Amino acid sequence: MTVLIGYESAMQVWRELGPGYLGAGEDRRVATRKAMNALSTLEKPQLPCGSWRPPGTTLPVEVLVGGDQARVRSEYLKSYVCQSVPGRSFVETGKGFLTSTPEFCFVQMATKLTFAKLVLLGFELCGTYALAVDGPARRTIAPLTSAVKLRSFAEGAVGMRGRKVALQASRYVLDGSASPMESTLAMLLSLPYAKGGYGLPVPLLNYRVDIPQRARKRADRRYCECDLCWPDAHLAVEYDSDLYHSDSLRQESDARRRNTLIALGFTVVTVSRGQISDGAAFNRLANQLAKILKKRFRYKDPGFSRAHLALREELLGSLRLAKSRLDC
Repeated sequence: MTVLIGYESAMQVWRELGPGYLGAGEDRRVATRKAMNALSTLEKPQLPCGSWRPPGTTLPVEVLVGGDQARVRSEYLKSYVCQSVPGRSFVETGKGFLTSTPEFCFVQMATKLTFAKLVLLGFELCGTYALAVDGPARRTIAPLTSAVKLRSFAEGAVGMRGRKVALQASRYVLDGSASPMESTLAMLLSLPYAKGGYGLPVPLLNYRVDIPQRARKRADRRYCECDLCWPDAHLAVEYDSDLYHSDSLRQESDARRRNTLIALGFTVVTVSRGQISDGAAFNRLANQLAKILKKRFRYKDPGFSRAHLALREELLGSLRLAKSRLDC
């Protein structure tokens, strides 16, 4: 039988399989037609061979069903009613499983996550890392989707639960993050005051700065990538991961890259995990960046400080649950 995978289980599938299984537009249309047929049967879903489940998923597997008559809850399955779906919402992932696309997952998770964690999930979907149940997040070859695609899907998901929140959250998702801490840093700096961020201009993540031909003789590379970059202001912020502190070759490469950027006229600010974790230190950092960006803070206290503290606790608290993720 056809089983429709959704919510956190679908996210687990994509974290395991990566972008290679996303499928083309026609593949998604075919899979979505099959999903709509499965929803219309109101048949209770079952896992193949009793407990076989998609790659990466934990029990109970979260599935979509067409109505209350088809709902099931056991140690193996947990169901959610979904009577209609937008076009191109599913991808075939083998063994009779149809998995919700990353864009559809984003709308679904809008009904379960807080606003900040939903935005953070969007950064992951549009970035080049995947969270792991145990251990550090791992790098991926390409993003699962983009911020534009998340917004476009949410706009078309008329009448679906979670659509309004997903649409709002997608406005703050940025493409290109390479780690959970880069995502957290970008959110703390650029989210609006009301959401707890410092409202700084939105940076470009892992932005490529090409070395001009005339300067290549003095550089050891053709380009540099900046973790967070404001190209017009010639400002680059680099997150200094603890993961590489003992790696002398990496330290040397990072130092040469910073020197190259400085020679090109960039101001390079290095940020440590300690600076991000310490509220006072982070406030000094935000003020330093604001001065360089010629941005004047206009937030009002105590409202902003309360919102910022809540955002910090939410983002950093979730990362502390898996400390190793901080160093990805």
